[in-house]
Amino acid sequence: MPRVYISIGSNVDRENSIRNAVRELTARYGPLVLSPVYESRAVGFTGENFYNLVAGFDTEETAGRVKETLGDIETACGRRREGPRFSPRTLDLDLLLYGDTVQHDGPIDVPHPDIRRYAFVLRPLADIAPGGRHPETGLVYEKMWQQFDKDKQELTAVDFEF
Repeated sequence: MPRVYISIGSNVDRENSIRNAVRELTARYGPLVLSPVYESRAVGFTGENFYNLVAGFDTEETAGRVKETLGDIETACGRRREGPRFSPRTLDLDLLLYGDTVQHDGPIDVPHPDIRRYAFVLRPLADIAPGGRHPETGLVYEKMWQQFDKDKQELTAVDFEF
């Protein structure tokens, strides 16, 4: 059964949106491994700061079905898809990893390129899977975080109650 990791982000009604997402994911997939929550500036647009974390769980569902479920949860939690790609959102759920699968076609893009691109994805992933290896590079997430240029993206740990 593959271990799946997803990123969770929100900059609209952040606390409630994150709690709703975790509740829905737990109802669907059972117990989750959750990283700490981090606050970061919006990337690609001017807006309120985001709360971000990563969740891990095991599932027998296909990567395609997991991706569909994430979209359903986003919609149920008030996500609107009209407007520009980089804009405020109640909830953003991205499939980061599906076991060791490497697939970059159609709607499935794993490992997600944001793992190497953004501190708010890599840091929480390294928190809960420090010894995990990136399926394409073979690099360990903890080492990737150590080598990441932290000056370009500021993160602040948030005391968050689920």
